[in-house]
Amino acid sequence: MQTRFTAEQLRDPDIAAAEPILRKCVHCGFCTATCPTYVLLGDELDSPRGRIYLIKDMLEHARPATASVVQHIDRCLSCLACMTTCPSGVHYQHLIDHARVHVERTYRRPFADRFVRSLLAWVLPYPARFRWALGLARLARPFAALLPARLSAMLALVPRTTVGATSIATPVGATSVATPRRDASVASGGARRVALLAGCVQTVVGPQINAATERLLRRVGFDVQTIGGCCGSIVHHLGREAQNGDLAAGLIERLHAEHARQPFDAIVVNASGCGTHLKDYNFIFRNDSALARKAEVVSALTRDITEFLAAHELPKPTIAPGLSVAYHSACSMQHGQKIDREPRELLARAGFTVAEIPEGHLCCGSAGTFNMLQPEIAARLRERKLANIARTGAQVIATGNIGCITQLGAPDGLPIVHTVELLDWATGGPTPAGVRDSSTSRLSS
Repeated sequence: MQTRFTAEQLRDPDIAAAEPILRKCVHCGFCTATCPTYVLLGDELDSPRGRIYLIKDMLEHARPATASVVQHIDRCLSCLACMTTCPSGVHYQHLIDHARVHVERTYRRPFADRFVRSLLAWVLPYPARFRWALGLARLARPFAALLPARLSAMLALVPRTTVGATSIATPVGATSVATPRRDASVASGGARRVALLAGCVQTVVGPQINAATERLLRRVGFDVQTIGGCCGSIVHHLGREAQNGDLAAGLIERLHAEHARQPFDAIVVNASGCGTHLKDYNFIFRNDSALARKAEVVSALTRDITEFLAAHELPKPTIAPGLSVAYHSACSMQHGQKIDREPRELLARAGFTVAEIPEGHLCCGSAGTFNMLQPEIAARLRERKLANIARTGAQVIATGNIGCITQLGAPDGLPIVHTVELLDWATGGPTPAGVRDSSTSRLSS
């Protein structure tokens, strides 16, 4: 794609980064086939190619964002499926991120939109506030029908209990395997050390995920240092550059200080959306003289939990669960981090039958705060994903991102758990919430 930025414009480091991305696009249209909004809406401007045209025009002419442009930018889920498909290597992630910042700098949203987005940015990255907000939301749920559509949709996503509370029965063939748990220090030949990112939303709605991750890492032979704090990804995708910078900088400083004190083998992340963001810190802070080197170190050390475990020997399973698991590969996992094979192989090695989900490349509609800001599109993607999962005949859904777990979970639907919960269970940990021994139900029937 030909660009016409002036020399003055190219002195802006963000424009200088966007220009070569725009030039790589050859208008081929491969991205339209895998873009969730184009698949649903059929509008060229709701495809990556269409948004690239809009962004190029806006940036080249230094134009403030218009309501029409904002509508199409807002409809992008940042699923990054287009990057997996693109034969030209267009780094759409950095382009759409810059466009969102430009929107927030130049466009004044309607009051209701500003209020909801500010509320999400004020609450979600801070566990204490989020806990308090969840309590209020549960009280408000009976009145959801009286609220505006967007607020009603937000209430529908509030977990009634801890994530994963739906029960399933372990198949009749599940048996106990007499394999003792191995001692971590013996297995590793000496203690090794990793940082585990605690996160923000997950610590409130899915604390069992971090607990399972820590048990699993210790069982493999690692000392675990839990590091708290939001990575900034939630507000980053809202275009809130300053808040993302503050949150991310604080986390970088904490991680780097601990690594300098006693080096980590890796920084382990079990929410794939957060992992994708940490791995991009080296780009986000590339022009920050104080943080660029530290951000580079953090990005280089970051590993998704399944990426990390795949490089180490797991203990032999202590049970034979025999469950059929529909593995939902979160967009931030398969498209953002290019991790797709490892989780499936880990589950198979642990004794689970892994079912492939049709249209597995399409987003479930979670996408950070997308399901709260674009509830109609998110709901259509959710129903499409659940219908495809139902076609697998699986008994449980596994995924590696808390947003997907919240989006796809339902009291009367298939149970959904984090991949590490199943791996932890198979190698000596407790049964995940939602999985119970079928013998109990058979005895009572």
